[in-house]
Amino acid sequence: MKVIIGGLAHETNTFSNVPTTLEMFQSYEWDYHETIVNRNRGVRNFPGGMVDRAEELGIELLPTFLTFTYPAGTILREAYDRIKKELLDTIAATEGADAICLGLHGAGVVEGIDDLEGDILASVRQLVGYDIPLIVTLDLHANMTQKMVDEADALLGVHLYPHVDCYERGIEAIDLAHKMVTEGIKPTMHLTRLPLLIPTSATHHSPAREINEACWAWEKEEGVIDCAFFHGFPYTDIPELGVSVLSVTNNDQELAKKVSEDVACLIWEKRDEFELNMPTPAEGIAMALETEGMPIVINETSDNPGGGTPGDGTHLLRAMLEAKLTNACFGFIYDPEVVQIAHQAGVGATVQLSLGGKTDYLHGEPLEVTAYVKALTDGKFIATTPMGQGGHENFGKSVRLQIDGVDVLVCSVKSQVLDEQIFLLHGMDVTKYKIVALKSSTHFRASFEPISARVITVDSPGLTTLNFRFFKYERAIRPIYPLDPATEWNLHQLTRK
Repeated sequence: MKVIIGGLAHETNTFSNVPTTLEMFQSYEWDYHETIVNRNRGVRNFPGGMVDRAEELGIELLPTFLTFTYPAGTILREAYDRIKKELLDTIAATEGADAICLGLHGAGVVEGIDDLEGDILASVRQLVGYDIPLIVTLDLHANMTQKMVDEADALLGVHLYPHVDCYERGIEAIDLAHKMVTEGIKPTMHLTRLPLLIPTSATHHSPAREINEACWAWEKEEGVIDCAFFHGFPYTDIPELGVSVLSVTNNDQELAKKVSEDVACLIWEKRDEFELNMPTPAEGIAMALETEGMPIVINETSDNPGGGTPGDGTHLLRAMLEAKLTNACFGFIYDPEVVQIAHQAGVGATVQLSLGGKTDYLHGEPLEVTAYVKALTDGKFIATTPMGQGGHENFGKSVRLQIDGVDVLVCSVKSQVLDEQIFLLHGMDVTKYKIVALKSSTHFRASFEPISARVITVDSPGLTTLNFRFFKYERAIRPIYPLDPATEWNLHQLTRK
């Protein structure tokens, strides 16, 4: 058996003023053929699961093209056209494929194309037809569309946030492709969409935990292959925006409909439980200082690069400096200019810097500081987070600055912080600090919750603020809850079983 693998992934924040370019994809991940296999074997991500499971089953892989870049603004059309051509050309050049497994995201937006994934799947179908099985893995934050459902045989969504089960979804994709080819399994899907936006919601916390449990209960029923609760990506202003449920059965459309509608009703019942009101940075710092134990992790959710923000916001760091903290650290601010200055000055130098706030003033103005250069690195390490464990990370040239009583990491590649490795690289043991501040919404929890005394999420103005009323949605279908409190949705008076 031969299986094509490949894909592209981008989570598009349409409110960002930084367009996503071809160069951004090429600088993060732009791989062909065997490089895809070699780079991802043993890594806990979508392609890693596909590679490891295929090799375990003795399936011959036909790797094509795979690209990814960090979330930012709308993808430029010329960049997408090039990416699509690379993927389609490499698929067309393969021979003898029995199935196709693609790793996509679900929240990609291109100039003139609201539904990147639906467009790419339709293009693949035009190339290979509808007889060959086409299985797709998707992020939990996908804004699901009927076009995606119509063009794929099966869409398998991540269940957990933090996304520690991407590897398992890759395995599941290969297993399903194998069963379709060898056992005649016929996946049948039903999508139920809700007029609902929810904030970043960890799935090991309520209410997302209970909804996942309902999904998993259905997966134990005979004939049910998969049931996924898609949170949607709320920072994308497109018509098909919001929460949805997708179920996959073995050739049973009525069962698929019943499953997805049942879980959707539960989500709607719990919609108010998703509401989050987080403290400001100053309030979060005060709470941390009153809390026993260490470290206390403070995450700046409003400037989460994993959601398309600049990563150079200064609201939280400014509050830390104003509070005159000692035994505190911050990781990290994206500022290549500052990194370059520090590397030129060298370890032991004291430098005057304008730190952060260079993309926009929404996330805070630059900080004018005097800093001591404590350590310089190349920003390279191997990830230990359950999300992508074993992957080779490169944050570019980086520096550890000491500003008053706060150790501050500054890197030249934008990213959220997923584990403590970037701190350790600069000689910092996060367990020895009273306060550890970082930029991330939820993914950091996979590594930091087990080692922290407490996690405090703080919110402020930013492109991933939890306050959706901050944004001007012009294209989303209205009404949608909670933007429109009177929104009604009762699925034709259906009630839960």
